[in-house]
Order: sequence, then C-alpha cells, then structure tokens
Amino acid sequence: MVEIQENMSPQDKHQQQQAEQDANVKSTLGHIRYKFLVMSGKGGVGKTSTSVNLAVALSQKGCKVGIMDVDLHGPDVPRMLGLKGMLDVGPSRKLNPLKYSDNLKAVSIEGLTPDKDDAIIWRGPIKYSAIRQFIADVDWGDLDYLIIDSPPGTGDEPLTVAQTVSDAKAIIVTTPQEVALADVRKSINFCRVVKMEIFGMIENMSGFTCPHCGKEVNLFGSGGGERTAQQLGLTFLGKIPFDPKQVVCGDAGTCIQDNAADSAVAKAFAAIADNIVSRCP
Repeated sequence: MVEIQENMSPQDKHQQQQAEQDANVKSTLGHIRYKFLVMSGKGGVGKTSTSVNLAVALSQKGCKVGIMDVDLHGPDVPRMLGLKGMLDVGPSRKLNPLKYSDNLKAVSIEGLTPDKDDAIIWRGPIKYSAIRQFIADVDWGDLDYLIIDSPPGTGDEPLTVAQTVSDAKAIIVTTPQEVALADVRKSINFCRVVKMEIFGMIENMSGFTCPHCGKEVNLFGSGGGERTAQQLGLTFLGKIPFDPKQVVCGDAGTCIQDNAADSAVAKAFAAIADNIVSRCP
C-alpha cells in the first residue's frame, strides 16, 4: 500500500489514493480471465436471474466464477443465491466475497448495508467510486469468469464498468417481444459507442410448456431475440424457456439448477454455459 505523507496537499493525497486504486484494479483484473457485463435494454426481462443462473452453470462445470452485482439500487443477486450476512475483511485487508460454493462467490452492495431495506440514494460519482472499489478492494483471487450484473439501460453503472474493465464483453438479455427488442438495440449501440465487444445475446422467457397438456405456449412470443441477433450480426447464445419454478426458486433463495437439474431451464443454462466455455480459449 502506498504511504500517504501527512504534509501532502488534499489534491496530492487524492491523486496518490487514485493511483493506488488504479494499481489495485489492474492487479485484480489480471487474475480474472474473462469478464462479462450482463446488460438489458429494459427492466423485467430476467437479466439478474440470467446472470445468477449463468454463473451457477459455469461454476458447475468446474470453472472458478465470481458474480459482481453493480445494480446498486436493486441488488437482488444475494437474495437469489440465498446469501446472507455482511462482507468481512481478510488478512490482505480486502473484502472477502460471499461464498455460494467452492467455485462461486459474489459481491453486492447489500453485503455492506446492515439494513437490507435501506434505499441507496447515490449520484453518479459515488456509484463510480463504489463499483471501482468492488474491483480494487475485493479479494476475488483467481477466476475463470467474472459475471457483472448491471441495472437495465445504459446509465452510470454499465458506463463505469466499460471505463474500468477495458476487456469486458457484453452479454445482452432480451425477451422475444418487440418492445424489449427495441430497447435492446439501444444497449447494442451503447456497446458500439464505448467500444465494448458484444459476446452474444440470450433470449429469456422464450416459450412456456403447459404442465397439464404439454402444449407449448409463447407467452411473450418466441424467436425475436434470435432474429435480432442474426440481423445485427451478433452471436446468439441460446433461449431460456419460461418456467414458474424459476420464480419460486429465486424468491426462496435457491437455484433451479440445484433443485430441478432435469428442468428445461437448467438444461438451457447448461447448454449456454457450454457454448461460452467453447468460445473462450
């Protein structure tokens, strides 16, 4: 750690602290092979559940995975994984992520707030600082994948990630209907403006199989995400069907891949994880 001299001016101290944080960010990212920013153009498309289940699926394949929740105003990752308690500080004087399994750990602003119902009322500069601290001041260790769950849209949080994690790649989540696809195009344009590579697109809530008659019903349509990916020259990573079990599991803080490994949703996430692994040398 850089020693800050007592006789330094406030501006010099700030610059030295910034330099130290920059060094910590660079050191941390050097231990992470692949970084994925999971984005959505609008809320309600299942972006966080996709982030969580994708992280679990990759970890079940033996990969070392971290999930960083930068949705500062609606941090749902810990609840979906059933993680409780506060982040503690390890011997390295860095925060220890919450552990889901031997291969998966998570960090969220919720792990720093004693009252989980407190509202986070922050402006852009504080968000920028908090996200950088999630990288610089957390002992992630060596990871194969870091999944970064961002809030919907193209605001401060994804912009901070794009500016801080220069080699992050975007995974864009959408549902099949046109209103969601229209917003997805904004996310795609955001990536192009900030020069972030788009790794691929996932279509969530794509079809629902009736448990009584076995007939497939397209609640939100089907295939819109795949068609959009083809039209824009993007890689389509796969479809996730709608399953009420996933809602129940998320509310209960359990993972559908642990409780219903033979479900269509669990198999779809496993297939997407295989797809990702095969495309990452």
